[in-house]
Amino acid sequence: MRITLTLILSLVFSALSLVSCRSEPAGTAAAPSALKDVPAVRLNFRYEPDVPAPEGNAGVSEERSPAVQADFDQNRPQEMLDRTIASPAGKRLVAVYHRVADVQAEFRMDMYSAEGKPVSKITADAMAVHFPDTIRWSPDSSSVAFVAMTRTVVPVDTTDVGPDAGNSNTAQPPAAAPPETADAHTAEANTNATNETQPPAPTPAPPAGVLTFRTEQIYLCNAEGGDVKPVTQNEGLMYFYYVWSPDSSMLAALAATAREWQVLAQRADLAGEIFVPVGRPRLVEKNGRERRLDDALTAVQPVWSPDSAKVAVGFDTQVRIYDAAGNNPTQAAIPLRNQLLISSQAYDRDQQQKLDAANSAPANAPANAAPVATPPPAAATLPDPSTLVSFNPIVSLNWTADDILYFQTAYIKRMKNETDSVTSFLRWHRLIFSMQPAATAQ
Repeated sequence: MRITLTLILSLVFSALSLVSCRSEPAGTAAAPSALKDVPAVRLNFRYEPDVPAPEGNAGVSEERSPAVQADFDQNRPQEMLDRTIASPAGKRLVAVYHRVADVQAEFRMDMYSAEGKPVSKITADAMAVHFPDTIRWSPDSSSVAFVAMTRTVVPVDTTDVGPDAGNSNTAQPPAAAPPETADAHTAEANTNATNETQPPAPTPAPPAGVLTFRTEQIYLCNAEGGDVKPVTQNEGLMYFYYVWSPDSSMLAALAATAREWQVLAQRADLAGEIFVPVGRPRLVEKNGRERRLDDALTAVQPVWSPDSAKVAVGFDTQVRIYDAAGNNPTQAAIPLRNQLLISSQAYDRDQQQKLDAANSAPANAPANAAPVATPPPAAATLPDPSTLVSFNPIVSLNWTADDILYFQTAYIKRMKNETDSVTSFLRWHRLIFSMQPAATAQ
């Protein structure tokens, strides 16, 4: 009897334990341990206005490599070096240059060693690099991203029969020209070699068979300058900005249609303004898979979270967060208009108080005397935006930590006449992210 009772109690206890385990909230057992595992739609945020500016990024060095410049000076007299871009590892340099006969704003790219020796040609003669300021190495130094399209072809002027006839037009060389150009470079190198103890390396031949388009597309090449391929192939779209994810797996980009670009550029030209391109944010993977993140246009450049899990983009007074990966990526809009209105009201009041205190201070007052600040009244209604000079749209983002996203608001007016340009009321704010509490079982 005791054995039977003990066995029954043991079975009951096991059953209760199993029921207890199954009844735990689903979110408790699989609670995310880091923000990268939290979907964008499940993020909490806290707004902090008027904070110190985030620490600046190093950015891309604008200095030209002296070694690469020396190679151009000695061996490539018909080609002008515009800039060099070093890989993060420091082992390779991308040389951005143009020939004297090239159309303005169309460039070429070669790969060089850190010692200034040519490694390979990146761009074919039929390919023109656009927006050279956006050329970027991946953080792991394995790839280079750049924008290119089909090179402009201008008919050759055959009336000039002088010795410089080939340099008096902006035409692309005919089909038979690349070998001749290579021979000319080799001959030039051989000429220089007579006065050098060690001849320079021959100029590599340009790549062939690379697909080009009539509008700007994003291309990738490897660290040796080879395997050049377009990762976007959307004829009619213009990709004008892109940024690598910190893990080097994909790019966040902005793209607009060629028609939108043309209309907005003409509108800015008629107004005497400098054209600032706007586009729709997209994610572009190395294998060419692409996902449009939003249908709205923006001039604010997207930024990655440091963990490569999310992308942030600014739209007027709103920040939108997008999941970069996953089978069911989410997105979240963070409307900040009301918060910015209230903080702008406080900012304007504070600036006015400082101005009044400075104007009313007696002549013999101590220079370091602090003005007596009056506490702002509690906001009962939202202020009128037209009365606030510091209430302005988001112009830039900076994601410094997984849980901290900075954004800047400002009034910016870019005019062709530089004296008419205005940049004022630059203010930094930030969002502090956290996880939403796990849902409790019902």
